[in-house]
Amino acid sequence: MEKKVIVLSLGGSLIIPGEINVKYLENFKRTILKNTKKYKFIIVCGGGNIARKYITALKKVGMNSLFQSYAGISATRTNARFMGYFFNQDQKRGIPKKIREVKKYIRKYDIVFCGALEYRPNQTSDSTASEIAKEFKCEFINLTDVKGLYDKNPKEFKNAKLIPEISWDEFDKIVDKMKFHPGQHFVLDQTASKIIKNSKINTYILGEDMKQLDNLLNGKKFIGTKISG
Repeated sequence: MEKKVIVLSLGGSLIIPGEINVKYLENFKRTILKNTKKYKFIIVCGGGNIARKYITALKKVGMNSLFQSYAGISATRTNARFMGYFFNQDQKRGIPKKIREVKKYIRKYDIVFCGALEYRPNQTSDSTASEIAKEFKCEFINLTDVKGLYDKNPKEFKNAKLIPEISWDEFDKIVDKMKFHPGQHFVLDQTASKIIKNSKINTYILGEDMKQLDNLLNGKKFIGTKISG
């Protein structure tokens, strides 16, 4: 049986919220390795804290958003290389930087890490992940530091309610109200929302609890948000 490809966006805030989140990454590694019997994983790493520090510094000295975006892309690639090392992958392997390289790697390996690919305006690691999901016609799982999509920011409002399921159109309306900026922090960015809507990609937003990812991969009930038709 040919293994199914899954695209995962691993939020930078999960990799390095302040210091590197070793305990979380060990749980993540166990969960991914456990599920390689049936899946191949393309894991797109976010820039997180490193990216935001780069972007803030460039903003302070008056650099435009193009330079800020390039700095963010560099951070995602640094995190992707680190994750490859964390998974004990061959150091000489490097990371893919173009979609054709992603295709080449995934034919050969069960787990491929990458950061943002070629530069495009208004893009984050989420939109890179959704582009890859579109290319592979596969499902997309976005891992972030909240349990899923809420009706308001759960970090600010204790009475925020988790939205377990939402349509592509309704989700896109929510995201469209926000203005893009490099290093932004939301469950999914504007470009990614358009891609999953137009390409009808089933998308899942999950939090830090690896049991939920394992449940989703094994067809069990999970806590999170599904974005679909």
